[in-house]
Amino acid sequence: MITRRDFIKTGSAMLAGAVLHPQLPWGAGEAANSGPTLPAPTQTTRQDGGMKRTRFLVLDSRIIETAENARLALGKAVKSERNPLMAEDKPWEKRFDNLYANVIYDKEDNLYKCWYSPFIVDNSAKEMTLEQRRSTRYRPPRGREMALCYAVSKDGIRWEKPELGLVEFEGSKQNNIVWRGPHGAGVFKDLRDPDPARRYKAFFRGAKMSVAFSADGIHWGAAVSCPEIDVAGDTHNNALWAPTLGKYVGITRTWGEQGRQVARTESNDFLKWTKAKVVLEGLDKGLQTYAMPAFFHGGVYLGLVAIFCLKEDRVWAELAWSPDTVRWNRVSPGTPLIADSEKDMAHDWGCVYAGAYPVFLEDEIRIYYGGSDGQHGNWRNGFLCLATLRPDGFAGYEPVESSKPAVITTTAVVCTGGELRLSADVRESASIRVTVLDKQNKELAQGELTKRTGTDAAVRWNKSLSPEELKGKEIRLKFELRKARLYSFAFSD
Repeated sequence: MITRRDFIKTGSAMLAGAVLHPQLPWGAGEAANSGPTLPAPTQTTRQDGGMKRTRFLVLDSRIIETAENARLALGKAVKSERNPLMAEDKPWEKRFDNLYANVIYDKEDNLYKCWYSPFIVDNSAKEMTLEQRRSTRYRPPRGREMALCYAVSKDGIRWEKPELGLVEFEGSKQNNIVWRGPHGAGVFKDLRDPDPARRYKAFFRGAKMSVAFSADGIHWGAAVSCPEIDVAGDTHNNALWAPTLGKYVGITRTWGEQGRQVARTESNDFLKWTKAKVVLEGLDKGLQTYAMPAFFHGGVYLGLVAIFCLKEDRVWAELAWSPDTVRWNRVSPGTPLIADSEKDMAHDWGCVYAGAYPVFLEDEIRIYYGGSDGQHGNWRNGFLCLATLRPDGFAGYEPVESSKPAVITTTAVVCTGGELRLSADVRESASIRVTVLDKQNKELAQGELTKRTGTDAAVRWNKSLSPEELKGKEIRLKFELRKARLYSFAFSD
């Protein structure tokens, strides 16, 4: 391990390499779209930290002024029929354990990439019968060791584990191990860093909390120790560039009276970090926050919280959101976004650990996760799995009493002059009506009824309304939802 001063003084030598593959699109989202599906508009209206914003997830309570007969309902994550996508099928994959998957779709290489962290020195359940697993207590061995491994896919469904020839395991380098030793590594590609040798970044626990850099995500420089973070970090550590803050944020873990707690640290340069502070903990000691991969989308930060149930010794994924990565709000606490299977010994019956980071496609959001067929502290086989959401489908408002409409009125937002577009689920005989109000709540225009499920579906107006007339002005939007669920609204460019 090298110090931060050594790294700054000498730099790091990286070997660059890229594999070019065509993308093969797979699957469609659960919801049907009305009209053309558009990519998410770029952020272009004023919001936090001077950043501009055009997309608004309605789970963001800052933009909701009033809500009548309305509740915020968690989205429906659909598990793929192709699950499990990847299993412990290599000699060095003794135990996936929590997997700690980091998945990206690399547009430059037209390739899905996954970095995951199995234990390569451990006791394995692979050859054990169910009777043996139930009659023998699992205990990790001395010298237990985790490694960072690498897999690729053209379509995000069929995965390959390339023989990289980099790291020796039991006398051979014919494996997909990129690094032995890091615990719970979070890996991401940072396109905004001007230094190509720092294109890929890792945030993990070594002897202390540490970071590392790579030009290609495969060949890594030495770990840079960051002892000032000062937490255990025995979890899925992950980091991101926070655009509204203009700095990097690391999400890790510490321990307190409530057991496991989510902790946060920040950095301007990914080298010097603040001391981590607790930002989220469980409702009680029996439901602990094990990990939380976090990411930015639609003007907010979202967290996929791994909830550890002490009594059941099982783990599932819930949802949280934050305006700033410091203050976190849980959505429907106690209700999983991705639940454990109800089928005993299924590939995700015991544990579900959401990976970092979701992959956003035009017709769906892909959330990869580590599943296992046994309890957290017991014998278990591990797998890479996939669940999907409809676009922007993390959570949405719907009526409490179905016989009456839910009425949602936003706070003042700045109109960009583009079309207003909605992402919503609208059942048969259901509808959404939008009314534009000025700052004094005077009606400016009313939209035609939206009667079909859509993603970024344009609102049409009952009377002539030129969005250009409202460009740069603050307006409020009133939504009347009849048996419908609204996830987001956006202004097109």
